[in-house]
Amino acid sequence: MHFTTRLALLGLVATVSAAPFGNSTKSAVIPLKLNIKTSSAKILVTKGRNRLASLTWCGAHDERRYRQTSTGESTGSVVSSSYGSGLFLGSHYSDITSVGGLTVKYQSIGAAIFSLGFNENVDGIFGLGPISLTVGLVEDTNLVPTFLNNLMTQGSISTEVFGLYLKPGSGSDTSDADGELTIGDINTARYTGELSYFPVLTDSLAAVHWGLEIEAFTFGLITLASFVECIIDTGTTMIYIPRWAYSAFLDAANGETDFASGLAVFTTKPTANFGIRFGSITYDLTPEQYLVPEAQYKDLGLTSGKYYAWISDGGDSEVNTVIGQKFLENYYSVFDTTNARIGFATRA
Repeated sequence: MHFTTRLALLGLVATVSAAPFGNSTKSAVIPLKLNIKTSSAKILVTKGRNRLASLTWCGAHDERRYRQTSTGESTGSVVSSSYGSGLFLGSHYSDITSVGGLTVKYQSIGAAIFSLGFNENVDGIFGLGPISLTVGLVEDTNLVPTFLNNLMTQGSISTEVFGLYLKPGSGSDTSDADGELTIGDINTARYTGELSYFPVLTDSLAAVHWGLEIEAFTFGLITLASFVECIIDTGTTMIYIPRWAYSAFLDAANGETDFASGLAVFTTKPTANFGIRFGSITYDLTPEQYLVPEAQYKDLGLTSGKYYAWISDGGDSEVNTVIGQKFLENYYSVFDTTNARIGFATRA
């Protein structure tokens, strides 16, 4: 019996696949079909800053646990890892898995026995990160092929690439079915202007993720930081920047940290753009794009009469910069494993 589980991403086109997915205030969620005995579920789409970002797993809620069928094969191994504020422990299986119109016959799946940190709308993770992130996730196993790896191996796609379209929620809505994941190609109708590519990092802690070098962070005419290595991640809501850059941002915008929410807060609305420069191209976010919509304050527990930003303190460790969902909602993004590059263009 097939069932559909919501992962954080969808999308498909032509010989490739593009399926629609849901984008909430805090995460992107996609339907995933497994050949299993259970009801429908939802899964978080991620490709970023933790080892689970390359593994597909489900069953965060008891009523939607994975139950083996005739097509599923248990390896007898244990899968475990932490994920941001979450935790996952489960059993390892191989089974038929579909996203949009693409199907992998023998996809590695983690079936949750125990998990923490996932709300009722999310049942697991659809990992789109590099295969290097799977090292050590599965007991007695080195690397675990990802969904895209397997599509390439079985000849379903000719290029290991995916394009991501996210659209911000409107008004007080905190969950909208308005996104697309295109696998094996890109969807040119989802962006305007030029799509520019940048080489992924190859020799740093961020290189095992979807990592890029940022030439500069800017706020108006002020340079906040230069030559920063970052991770690009749909599974992270915020834009995290190095602590020194965050302090400079607060100084320039006359803000402070709201310790109740962890967000940057301002009594006067900022007017300058926040820029992220990759190579020679600066991708600007206007105040309307980097500030939390006031219509969402109630749902997020924020105080009216103030202004909050989706930009936060990434700390001062070696990997302290994550470009998350709130940037990706404004720019179409392409993640190309075959050509070792990431591309951005203005979202249509």
